Amino acid sequence: QVQLVESGGGLVQPGGSLRLSCATSGFTFSSRWMYWVRQAPGKGIEWVSTIDTVNGATLNSDSVKGRFTASRDNAKNTLYLQMDSLKPEDTALYYCSLDSVGNVRGQGTQVTVSS
Repeated sequence: QVQLVESGGGLVQPGGSLRLSCATSGFTFSSRWMYWVRQAPGKGIEWVSTIDTVNGATLNSDSVKGRFTASRDNAKNTLYLQMDSLKPEDTALYYCSLDSVGNVRGQGTQVTVSS
């Protein structure tokens, strides 16, 4: 049974940083590309970042490029998202997912960027 458990969200001021984690189980983490997606209030799921399996190469959406960095620890079956220079428009529920559209995702962790 696939389990994805996100943590690390919270309230942060604009310009601040947060590091999200996603603990996984129930599948071979090291052989799966992994994704971060988010959902802002009243909006649909938005793809944020993708990380591949082998060398940790990442691809980010234009909205977070240069500010967010995905990484993974295959020994711990854990995915991370380092978020820097946060903006109010980054406020959303953040999910780790097995695909780019959030079809298989965890319960999410709330990130609120506000002064």
